[in-house]
Amino acid sequence: MSARRPPADAAAGSAAVARAVAAARPRASRIASRIASRIASLLPVAVVALLLAGCGGTAAPAPDAAAERPAVSRDVAPLEPALTVTDPRGTTVTVPAPPTRIVCLTGLCDDMVAELGLTPAGTSTPALLKNPVLLGDRAAQVPTVAGSFGSEDVESIAALRPDLVIGLGGVHEPLRAAIERFAPLWLVQPTTWEDSVGYLRDLGSLTGRTAEATAGERRFRTTLADGVEQARASGKADRKVLLMYGSADTIGVDTTDTVNGNLLATLYDYPFVPRGADVETASTYSVEEILAQAPDVVFAFSLLFSSADRTLTDQLAANPVWAQVPAVQQGNVHEMDPRLWGSGRGTRSLGAIVTRSLAAVPGR
Repeated sequence: MSARRPPADAAAGSAAVARAVAAARPRASRIASRIASRIASLLPVAVVALLLAGCGGTAAPAPDAAAERPAVSRDVAPLEPALTVTDPRGTTVTVPAPPTRIVCLTGLCDDMVAELGLTPAGTSTPALLKNPVLLGDRAAQVPTVAGSFGSEDVESIAALRPDLVIGLGGVHEPLRAAIERFAPLWLVQPTTWEDSVGYLRDLGSLTGRTAEATAGERRFRTTLADGVEQARASGKADRKVLLMYGSADTIGVDTTDTVNGNLLATLYDYPFVPRGADVETASTYSVEEILAQAPDVVFAFSLLFSSADRTLTDQLAANPVWAQVPAVQQGNVHEMDPRLWGSGRGTRSLGAIVTRSLAAVPGR
């Protein structure tokens, strides 16, 4: 990834992508930090500023056998309207009335608002919002918040007259004092797909759109449960899969403690766990470390800022170690939409990832 700031929600990501970007740090550290915020923001997830939404501590290795992975429940619990909810991270959120004008500073928010049948009052991730999985052409009507990811212009947000602002944990906390002069600020930070579902349910309660929230949850649970059954029946569940982003200089990986990594580990053999508890390095893998895990399929999303930028996989094409990775040798490397795979992290985006990954991962 280049030293430029990633797209609005990137790499939070992947969840891990959700850490704050330190502009004054050396190039590699700055990139890794943005990635952590990514997938929090980007894209993602892309990296936290792009997409990452959270690099955490060391996670337990993903189960090797498909039979050892947890089953996906299709059950959807009843949901009631409420003006106070406790989100998946234990944060209590209270609004004076059901919000109707929601400004989104992170891609998960855009995804949730679209899932509830609403339109954001403003967004900092317009490229994600215009994806057909979310609003498509209708996204052109949504104002874009001025400023860069994590440093959005507060006056621009206030001008949109929001009754709720949703940002990314680890990124938007410095804006709290200024934003809460005119609207509540809710910081989300999912690290599992269950977290993403929980946030959707909470927003459904706060907005009073409980039927829409439970319908969205049911669609996603059905897509994922069906996908798990398909993957196991076809042998796809035994394939080793990798989701990566960044640049040849600093390769970020959606580890098992990010939303997308957690999702893919539910479907496939996903051996990419956090490399320690350091936010800036936990999701950074070398080409040699990737080869050691021997993934059969690689999904990548590239953070491109101009037509002159090269995709991540193109940058790696001449690397002799990369050429030895089974996925490369078998032609199973896929460049994916950086917004959807990097910064969505909501039920619509995750459902699309399930469907598109199943189409690309070979069976027996």
